[in-house]
Amino acid sequence: MPINITMPALSPTMEEGTLAKWHVKEGDSVSAGDVIAEIETDKATMEVEAVDEGTIGKILVAEGSENVKVNAVIAVLLEEGESADSVGDAAPAPKGDTPKTEEKKAEAPRTEEKAAPAPAKAAPTVPRASGERIFASPLARRLAREAGIDLSAVSGTGPKGRVVKADIEKARATGIAPKPAAAPAAGAAMAKGLGRDQVVALYEEGTYDLVPADGMRKTVAARLTESKQTVPHFYLTLDCRIDDLLKAREDINAAAPKDKDGKPAYKLSVNDFIMKAWALALQQVPQANATWAGDAILYHHRSDVAVAVAVPGGLFTPVVKSCDTKSLRQISEEVKDLATRARSKKLAPHEYQGGASAVSNLGMYGIKHFGAVINPPHGTILAVGAGEERVYVEKGQIKTGNFMTVTLSCDHRSVDGALGAELLGAFKKLVESPVMMLA
Repeated sequence: MPINITMPALSPTMEEGTLAKWHVKEGDSVSAGDVIAEIETDKATMEVEAVDEGTIGKILVAEGSENVKVNAVIAVLLEEGESADSVGDAAPAPKGDTPKTEEKKAEAPRTEEKAAPAPAKAAPTVPRASGERIFASPLARRLAREAGIDLSAVSGTGPKGRVVKADIEKARATGIAPKPAAAPAAGAAMAKGLGRDQVVALYEEGTYDLVPADGMRKTVAARLTESKQTVPHFYLTLDCRIDDLLKAREDINAAAPKDKDGKPAYKLSVNDFIMKAWALALQQVPQANATWAGDAILYHHRSDVAVAVAVPGGLFTPVVKSCDTKSLRQISEEVKDLATRARSKKLAPHEYQGGASAVSNLGMYGIKHFGAVINPPHGTILAVGAGEERVYVEKGQIKTGNFMTVTLSCDHRSVDGALGAELLGAFKKLVESPVMMLA
């Protein structure tokens, strides 16, 4: 009998996702392990593999469809000897799941629900009038933003005129010109405390643009708002002299073996030393390697340290597991790999979840000092500023040296003031005497 292919749960907290791309079409034969689709969540784009062999009998959810509930049927697989005639217009979602819904402001009440049609049956739409809401997949929105394409000027070919990836690629290929964004709907205007006519006037004057938040930005906003509202932050700041660290980095990089083209096998960054020092400091002060668990404190055995990575439209915090046990070179290679895949949204959920602490480094942007927001469930986050040459006094003599300012944000429920100060002191000693990282 036909086998239902359902929307998978790609993480423990996932409730719905976007079907970003199909790698198969109706009539294609697949084997177990073949990649058949790409699913986009708020944090990553993951490949979906077939678990059985057979023929794709019917695709029920089109490319670009968003808000598809976990366990909802997205396609039907036919076994040997079965024909597409045995598949109805729609396959039922598993009991208890809510089918994918669309905005219904302008729709009459419906008496029955059908699954989204296959892409080949989707009807194109005409460009939208000013103020009309634009339906587009998160992937299409991101591609349009990167290409400078105005979504209101693009005709959508997805379900109910939704703009999908293929529409953006077509618009880019045909050279569609960017336009000023359309005025927002009345609901958005009210959220700004303005009437709709006022907002339309402001748009026409070019006063501001209104860009809908994508799934990642909404998640970041929700989590960090919750953090500031529910996690009692306090902050500790000190300066670290980094002359010895910079010298150690220079010597290690100079000793790196080179290939036939003269390219070094590795190149350590200052942040690699910071990650290592922070991981070791958490081991030296194990009571600070902690997270709050509602009515208990979790003390972590290893230093699983997250590193903040800025990506278009949001932020990822991939985790270097057991960072304290890894060499500087291993940390460097892992951070580069995680950051590269984070920017292309190719991280698996287990790679950006967990950990007890994080490092956020804005030194490369010239930022001298800042306080970072704790990313729950972490208990701490270290904010690192830029290294700079400063004048200082030592034993009555005026000298110059390289310093960086670091600020530790602590969750007071699991790490109190004295404990946080001890942890930051341990980090300072390691940074100022980097040879101790090898002891």
